[in-house]
Amino acid sequence: MEVIEQLILFGLTRQEATLYMTLLTEGELTGYEAAKKTTISRSNTYNGLAGLVEKGAAYIIEGSVTKYTPVSVEEFCNNKLRNLEDSKRKLMKSLPIEKVENSGYITIQGEKNVMDKLKTMIIEAKERVYLSVSSSLISCLHEQLLVLQSRHIKLVIITDKKVPYEDAILYITDKKDQRIRLIVDSKKVLTGEITSPSDTTCLYSMNYNLVS
Repeated sequence: MEVIEQLILFGLTRQEATLYMTLLTEGELTGYEAAKKTTISRSNTYNGLAGLVEKGAAYIIEGSVTKYTPVSVEEFCNNKLRNLEDSKRKLMKSLPIEKVENSGYITIQGEKNVMDKLKTMIIEAKERVYLSVSSSLISCLHEQLLVLQSRHIKLVIITDKKVPYEDAILYITDKKDQRIRLIVDSKKVLTGEITSPSDTTCLYSMNYNLVS
């Protein structure tokens, strides 16, 4: 089920993802064979297979009987990401210039949204990052912290055990909760706590007093 959910993130419907997984497992299949193996109705199976072809996840093999063969997962995902990058560049050129961020207090809800904001703030840092989180959360930020190190951004970490960032200034505490404290460039703050995927809430602000 987790694989299906991941495929949905790449633009497939649940039925298309199920059919795609079946093609990857079984190889070339006719619509009739795919319907039998997935127990999806014939009409929905043909619609789903047509969707896979349209979205670049499957090819049609012409013959006396039409068959469908899957595009490899790596090729499908890479094509999707490349197309999204192209769309992003076009959007960045076309959209109006963003207004300067305000100094109010913004509530960010949900664990995924909080983690996305945390990673974005770290990646966008220009001068320095002060980060106080548990070592378990540090591991979720490993890729972003490595990017910081490669850019020689000052990094100060407060956490509960040693972490593998040689250039970072490290302070070890008995911190084992899921509280988040982040200051970026002495201008932006993210503070809160990860409790559960739906109940997690953090406060984001550029308010000078909060930063201080």
